[in-house]
Amino acid sequence: MAVEARLRELGARHQSLEKAIQDEMRSPSADDLKLKELKRQKLKLKDELEALRATAH
Repeated sequence: MAVEARLRELGARHQSLEKAIQDEMRSPSADDLKLKELKRQKLKLKDELEALRATAH
């Protein structure tokens, strides 16, 4: 059960980062460094999600 809760939490954070990336990209004064950091965080979360899913099955 704890694994499922962690998966939901990470999934929500992943979605939140995706929204932040989209918002930043739409901004006329988009900050490339901020975008790069957001994308790095999102990729790290994706890797964590995939690892957790692999151990859950």
